[in-house]
Amino acid sequence: QVQLVESGGGLVQAGGSLRLSCAASGRTFSRAIMGWFRQAPGKEREFVTAIRWSDGSAYYTYYADSVKGRFTISRDNAKNTLYLQMNSLKPEDTAVYYCAARLGDPGGALVRLVRTYNYWGQGTQVTVSS
Repeated sequence: QVQLVESGGGLVQAGGSLRLSCAASGRTFSRAIMGWFRQAPGKEREFVTAIRWSDGSAYYTYYADSVKGRFTISRDNAKNTLYLQMNSLKPEDTAVYYCAARLGDPGGALVRLVRTYNYWGQGTQVTVSS
């Protein structure tokens, strides 16, 4: 059984930082596409960032324009854990953040789509106060 479990959410003031973690179990995710999405009340789930294995030894990373330069995605394959470092947080970053994974690589053009991902965590709340 594949499981993704997020942690690290909370309440932070604008300008502050948080680091989210996503622990994956049940499969080896080193070659999987993994990503973070978020959903604010009354809004659709939206892409935040993703990381995808390249043909070499490095990974490709993808970011939404709204978080580029402030958020950083990373992964520790030895721990089967995905991270999201969020700096310079803004009130508009307030949302439930979801970890997602896709086993197999459908290509970089699809990493921003919700439907690309097979597995989802339960979400962790991030609230940024002004």
